[in-house]
Amino acid sequence: MLALVGFVGLCLLVGAADAALLRNSAWAWYMSLTLPPGTPPTWIFAAAWTALYGTIGTAAWLVWRQVGAGAALRLWGWQIAANALWTPAFFGLHQIALALAVNIVLLALVALTGRAFARLVPAAGWLMLPCLAWTAYAVYLNAGLWWLNRI
Repeated sequence: MLALVGFVGLCLLVGAADAALLRNSAWAWYMSLTLPPGTPPTWIFAAAWTALYGTIGTAAWLVWRQVGAGAALRLWGWQIAANALWTPAFFGLHQIALALAVNIVLLALVALTGRAFARLVPAAGWLMLPCLAWTAYAVYLNAGLWWLNRI
């Protein structure tokens, strides 16, 4: 059970570190952008990612518990790293195109991780599907922000 706390905790730590970068000035900049259709209220992002971190941490724990460390968990680690890079690229550097590139890489890593997990522990693969759907939606939003706010 302690390992489960560790896997989920690592994911939540990434989210907390990214949240620490968000100050009022970052949100003011974001709100000054032209937002694409279907953009949710800002509070949805933190709620969604908190839930997703729980599911992807649990998925990784299930794989680790069943088969131990290996290629699938390395993919998961790269996915977590890519996830951690998005907020500094977007909110820290105000580089929408760079953030979009990170988001596309993240989407590919989530898909690859989900497939690898599903082959090893089907339940873990299913737990990755909400993250895949949300990340695809995030790519749409990020692409829309890039397109609507090109200089």
